[in-house]
Amino acid sequence: MDATAMTGTVTGTDRTDLTLLVVEDDPAGVLAVPELLDAADAAGTRVRIRTARNLTEAERLLTDDVHCVLVDLSLPGPRAGDDPLAPLRHILRLAPRHAVLALAASADAELAAEAVRVGAQDHLFREELDGRLLSRAIRYAVERKRADAVQVKLAESRLRAQENARLERGLLPTPLLEGSDLRFAAHYRPGRSRALLGGDFYDVVRTPDGTVHAMIGDVCGHGPDEAALGVELRIAWRALTFAGLCGDELLSTMQQVLEHERESEEIFATLCTVDIAPDGRRAGLCLAGHPSPLIARQGRAARLLPYEDGGPALGLLPRARWPRRQVELGGAWSLLMYTDGLIEGRSAGPGSPRLGQDGMVDMINRQLTEGLRGEELLEAAVTEVRSLNGGELTDDVAVLALERDRTRG
Repeated sequence: MDATAMTGTVTGTDRTDLTLLVVEDDPAGVLAVPELLDAADAAGTRVRIRTARNLTEAERLLTDDVHCVLVDLSLPGPRAGDDPLAPLRHILRLAPRHAVLALAASADAELAAEAVRVGAQDHLFREELDGRLLSRAIRYAVERKRADAVQVKLAESRLRAQENARLERGLLPTPLLEGSDLRFAAHYRPGRSRALLGGDFYDVVRTPDGTVHAMIGDVCGHGPDEAALGVELRIAWRALTFAGLCGDELLSTMQQVLEHERESEEIFATLCTVDIAPDGRRAGLCLAGHPSPLIARQGRAARLLPYEDGGPALGLLPRARWPRRQVELGGAWSLLMYTDGLIEGRSAGPGSPRLGQDGMVDMINRQLTEGLRGEELLEAAVTEVRSLNGGELTDDVAVLALERDRTRG
C-alpha cells in the first residue's frame, strides 16, 4: 500500500519539504490524522508521508527521495519469536544512509531507549505525538544523520591519511652501513603539501667487500606518480648494487627500469652515485644530469667535486654512457649530496637570483665554520635556504651527508 499525504499549501521562503516513510501495520494510524499534518506544516516543515504496512512494502517504498523512516516497534518482526527490535534492525540494514525514528507506546520506554542504542536517531511516543513534535523530530533526525555521516567520512579520511603516512614512511630508505666507520645523516622535505614522499630519492648501503655506495636522485615532477617512480628507482639501485653493478653498467640498467616504469617518454630522472673504497680515502663518482656533490676536507674549505665528465639524465638518450671518475677524498672529510631543490630557491626573496651551487657552497662553508656537522648542518642548510627564498620551497629537497672523522693509513 502506498498511502501518500501532503500538507496544505502554506507559502513562505523558509519552508522545508521532507518525505517521511512510516512503517506501521495500522492504515488508520495517528500519522494519517489531518490535524497532525496541518500542525507540522504550520511549524515550518511540510511533511510528505508515505505509509507501509509491512517490511516488504517498506523496502519497495524506500527510495532516495525519502529523508526519514519512522518504524513502529509494535510491527511484527521478519520471523515469529524474534526480538522486539527485529523490524527496526531490518530497516537499519535496508536504509544505512537514511535517518530513522522509532515509534513506541509510552509504556515501552525502555524498548524505545534501546532502539536509539542500536541505531535509531531518536524515538517518539505515540500518545505524546503532535505536529510540532513530529516536525522537530524529523528535522533533528535528518540533521543528526548528516552529521554522523560527516563524522564517518572524516574518520575514514583520517584513517586513510594515517595509512598513507605509514606507507610513505615505510618507503623511505633505511641506510645499511653496519661495519663502516662513516657517519651518515639525511634530510628530506617533499614539495607536495602534507606529503612524506616526493620525486627525490636517496640510499646508502655497504656491500660485503667494505665499499660504501651512496646515491641521490630526482624524478622530474612533484606528484604521487613521480614519488612512486622514485621509490622504484631507489629499490632498483639497491638491488643492482648488491648484485655487483656500478658505474655505467648500473646506470644503463637503471635507465631501462625508468623506461619501463615511467608513464610517458617525457619523464626523466637525474642521479648521482658515489662508491667509497673500503679504506675511505677514494671514491668513484658518476653523474647523470645531477649536480655534483660538495666535499669538505679537513683544514680546507668545501668545494664541488669535478663534474665535467657527467652524462645525461636517465631517460633522455637511449644509448647514453656515464663515465665513472676516480676522486681522492683524503683521511678526514665530509661529503654532501643534494638535489636541485637545495640550490634552485631564491637568494634574497621573490624575484632575486637563484641561490645556485656557488651560493650553496658559500653557505655551507659558513655553517661549517660555525661548527655545524651531520644532521645539524643539514637542518640549518635547508632552513636557511627556505629563509633566503622568502617562503616555502616548491621543489622537493633531499640532502645527505657522509663523514669520515679520523685518519687511517
